[in-house]
Amino acid sequence: MIKSRLLAVIILLNTQAVWSDELQIVVVGLFADHAVVEINQKQRILSVGKTSPEGVKLISATSQKAVLELKGKQFDYVLGSHIGTHYTPPVAQPIVNLWPTNGMYITPGSINGFSVNFIVDTGASTIALNADTARRLGIDYLKAPQIAVKTASKIEIAYQVKLDQVQVGTITLYNVDAMVIDGSEPSVALLGMSFLGQLDMQRTDNKLQLKKKF
Repeated sequence: MIKSRLLAVIILLNTQAVWSDELQIVVVGLFADHAVVEINQKQRILSVGKTSPEGVKLISATSQKAVLELKGKQFDYVLGSHIGTHYTPPVAQPIVNLWPTNGMYITPGSINGFSVNFIVDTGASTIALNADTARRLGIDYLKAPQIAVKTASKIEIAYQVKLDQVQVGTITLYNVDAMVIDGSEPSVALLGMSFLGQLDMQRTDNKLQLKKKF
């Protein structure tokens, strides 16, 4: 009788220990209805509906993401995600939806904390500003490297600069390449590929969706 009670206590303590310690989980493989995860450095192959000895259950899986259940809570994780039982669940990536105005996607934003209007231009390799806009934003561009660029009217001198912070809606990027054109063009700042290239862009009908990558 004493042995039975002692065994029950040991089992109870061991069970509590599994949940009292933080589980370190890394998603290392994703397949249809299967996922390979490392739990406290032990590799587990889970199929949908299966629960690991540590209590991690696979709810669904595709080649893009897995839904894991921990202590009754479900979260989405992509390949390489590092998670733990005491961690804050991943926050959805920021998304900005734009609609055209006279055929152009125009959006308010900011550069280095100063407001500016942008025209989305996938044909521009970088963000492009005219000299007046750059001076208003406090950008010291005259000491930056020079290049020649072709504008709508002529060849202009441009200066290659780095912008500390660029924000559009809820999307913020840092250390973004830009050029300052020593003239009046472009009249509205161009949101080029130095910013857009770091995002996922999807166009559905007239809507352009910008989404920050993981």
